[in-house]
Amino acid sequence: MKRRRFIQNTLLTTAAVTTFPQLLKANTGLPETELLGRGNPVLTEKSGYRLRPEAAEAFDRMAAAAKKEGIGIQVVSSYRDYAHQNRIWERKYKDYKAGGMAPLVAIEKIIEYSTIPGTSRHHWATDLDIIQAGTGVTNNVLDPDKFHGTGPFCALKAWLEENAESFGFYEVYTNAYGRKGFKYEPWHFSYAPLSRNYLKDYKKLDIAQILQQKNLMGSDAFTSAFIEKYRTENILDINPKLLK
Repeated sequence: MKRRRFIQNTLLTTAAVTTFPQLLKANTGLPETELLGRGNPVLTEKSGYRLRPEAAEAFDRMAAAAKKEGIGIQVVSSYRDYAHQNRIWERKYKDYKAGGMAPLVAIEKIIEYSTIPGTSRHHWATDLDIIQAGTGVTNNVLDPDKFHGTGPFCALKAWLEENAESFGFYEVYTNAYGRKGFKYEPWHFSYAPLSRNYLKDYKKLDIAQILQQKNLMGSDAFTSAFIEKYRTENILDINPKLLK
């Protein structure tokens, strides 16, 4: 009797999923709080990084593969919650304002490399900034020049170009001709099997409402035109392989 009931339940579940395939997708996204960096995601924390377990497992495999070829990978930044991103934002905003910049000019300067709190891909715990370990370089490590020419991270850059995608990691802000928004970041990689779905969910949010929070420093300068440009260029003008 128990076996018959089990088979019946299994058949019903299979039929429901077949009839309503959206049920399979019900758990692929994130709640809004986690998309905005305000939730409490389950994270794997080790070796200087914090990522979602699936992304962490893939990263560990990638790092181990690189190590076998004599290339160490060091994580500079991984998961950042809203408060962390806001501290970065306020520090830079205050510094630029103190230097005499008008609010919108200061904001435009910040978003060359840093995101507005609530819009960072690092909120999703799928993205990380990495450099080559063991080079002895400790200052200004997130510098594109260090990944090219005779820079200290060239070996890592070459290895990632050849292998990163096979582990699910893709460079986000490429140096593709004509790409707008954030400047080229050869250190920023995203675990696509998760982040593609998260971006789809993020695109459904009211970005204007998020950016015009009164407690966000400089938000009075966020005009409708600025917000639309930021959404189109900074959030969405990324590696096309992360938009699929």
